[in-house]
Amino acid sequence: MTTSPESSARTFSTIGVVGLGTMGAGIAEVFARHGYTVVGAEKDDEALERGRQHLEHSTDRAVKRGKLTEEEQTGLLGRITLTTALADLAEADLVIEAVVESMDVKKAIFRELDGIVAPDAVLATNTSSLSVTELSTATARPGRVVGVHFFNPAPVQDLVEIVRTVVTEEAVLADVKALVEALGKNPVVCGDKAGFIANTLLFGYLNHAVAMYEGKYASREDIDAAMRYGCGYPMGPLALLDLIGLDTAYEILETMYRQGRDRLHAPSPVLKQMVTAGLLGRKTGRGFYTYEAPDSPVVVPDDKTPSADEKPELRRDIRSVGVVGTGTMATGIIEVFAKSGFDVTYVGRSQDKVDGVVAAITKSFDKQIQRGRATEETKTEVLGRLTGSISLDDLADVDIVVEAIAEDLAVKTTLFANLDDICKPGAILATTTSSLPIIACAQATSRPQDVVGMHFFNPAPIMKLVEVVSTVSTSEDVTETTRALCERVGKVAVSCADRAGFIVNALLFPYLNDAVKMLEAHYATADDIDTAMKQGCALPMGPFELLDVVGNDVSLAIQRELYLEFREPGFAPAPLLEHLVTAGYLGRKTKRGFRDYSAR
Repeated sequence: MTTSPESSARTFSTIGVVGLGTMGAGIAEVFARHGYTVVGAEKDDEALERGRQHLEHSTDRAVKRGKLTEEEQTGLLGRITLTTALADLAEADLVIEAVVESMDVKKAIFRELDGIVAPDAVLATNTSSLSVTELSTATARPGRVVGVHFFNPAPVQDLVEIVRTVVTEEAVLADVKALVEALGKNPVVCGDKAGFIANTLLFGYLNHAVAMYEGKYASREDIDAAMRYGCGYPMGPLALLDLIGLDTAYEILETMYRQGRDRLHAPSPVLKQMVTAGLLGRKTGRGFYTYEAPDSPVVVPDDKTPSADEKPELRRDIRSVGVVGTGTMATGIIEVFAKSGFDVTYVGRSQDKVDGVVAAITKSFDKQIQRGRATEETKTEVLGRLTGSISLDDLADVDIVVEAIAEDLAVKTTLFANLDDICKPGAILATTTSSLPIIACAQATSRPQDVVGMHFFNPAPIMKLVEVVSTVSTSEDVTETTRALCERVGKVAVSCADRAGFIVNALLFPYLNDAVKMLEAHYATADDIDTAMKQGCALPMGPFELLDVVGNDVSLAIQRELYLEFREPGFAPAPLLEHLVTAGYLGRKTKRGFRDYSAR
């Protein structure tokens, strides 16, 4: 069997797998499924039997789901030979070790294999964080050692990180990449650095989320909801850590920190405390959340779960809403409130802009009507709730004003000073800023207790999340009323304090900045980094796709705000991001960013 029909790459026919835990058994299954002869090795008969059960259970599930026939399952299992003797791997063209994450254990295996396999055989490690270079020193053939990092579960996950050391032979790299492609997987090539691509970017983000929780900045539920609803992530960071295992996460972070000395990878202290206490996540039934039983995915209430009595109520009467602004965000917010039955008065700088809002909402409704999601009657009803104006004075009687104008603090504070004079006592003044200090807007008024952040996400009619941001002056009834109002208009509200980035941007943009630094260091290509994060972490977009959509100028501005606020060296904007903005490569809106869109 050849790795690729058009290449002159070597032929791989027999594959060795050392270690048949969940991951090793999964790797063995992948190769056997594609017709390769597999020799699976374990340390003793008991471990070997566990490996056999992993293979049988996994392929049984595939048969039940119609992914394999019983005949195919029999053929697949028949191609796998199980042994407790490494000497039985003598005929293997490629051996992948998938044993415990211990350098000493892995080196001992590689030393022994070095005297068993043929001189041209490739030795590979499935390590997720240890140095492949150091591991290769245990052999007399370091140029034939490579990292082949599958993701769990291997039969399902398409991503494989191929890790080259400074001495890995180019032919070996090309052969292994072609082999992985022949398995129907997507290989990405990267250098030998702790965490490789996916874990380096993922665990920095997860660690930051733990620090946010540890500092009591936001609740575990709100941190997780923010990333699910604000970024479309399949899981929140704390729930994901519980799934990975807090002990595993701690070890990966510790290894990454020891190698790179990046403070952002230094494990948050609470992680070590939880691991020491045996709170390892789902596998022990308790981590950041509490589960029905060990290994259960079902979360049950515990002493940190908000009670039903804590459901927010409208502590102030909200019947009419004011919106300042006529841009995309403002128009979306106007539509959200009007659809939820509120009378909305909105103010723009000119009659043209005011008329543009009605035109945009009408167009939005026409699309929905065409798709059968709305009716002409609903459109007429919603448009009837709108009152456009070019005078702020027309906001005198509204119960809440939501500001959605340019991200310029001087412009915003001037507006809040005007609203303070115009709006009736008790009216809530809200800002949709994504990065500016809300307290500065509050201090421009004589009623800082009535000022709150209400950060909608774009496009507002579709995105479910709203970050409700309280300053040190915001009164509790204003915060509660704002949260209840969000629920009334069908949004998911999360609470946090007034500091740069709030929850979502404070977690998202350092991760994006880390990806730019990774590209800048020529560690991996933009395409490989995007592929790694989409397929390895199930994110809806890769970091460079997302940066080009958001706009590199917007991203740089937010990253600068985060750096100025936290003074964390790791938050300093990547020079490459600065250079792209200076060159006018802002992303899709200028047809050029990390990628060229001019021909698309």
